[in-house]
Amino acid sequence: MKITYTLDELSQTAQHIIKNAKSKKLLFNAAMGVGKTTLIKEICKQLGVSDTISSPTYSLVNEYKGDQHTIYHFDFYRIQDEEEAYDIGFEEYLDTDAWIFIEWPDRISNLLPEDCTKIKIELLDDGKRVLSLG
Repeated sequence: MKITYTLDELSQTAQHIIKNAKSKKLLFNAAMGVGKTTLIKEICKQLGVSDTISSPTYSLVNEYKGDQHTIYHFDFYRIQDEEEAYDIGFEEYLDTDAWIFIEWPDRISNLLPEDCTKIKIELLDDGKRVLSLG
């Protein structure tokens, strides 16, 4: 499923993802600066998070509390190998009922369960984004 959106349509895009994701484990694939974290912030907002949401580039994982859900937001851009994900207990996070958002999932591809929802974002020349949800 593909949708094209502008930043003004971010709220509707986030709602669409929440309603149509096949699991609560979301993998965000996009080039640097395309809007992974921006979209994740909006999804968190839609799930009732009122805290400040930021990319966990240095901490690897941030935890947020929504209205009814816990959310774990991972950013694996800076890891050197999958062992670093093991060191923070990544597999234990997967065993929870929380929403799990993963930026740069290709860095830990051997650790990912099969039931993840894959999200690919591409930036068009006109500033719009194309999101593939599958």
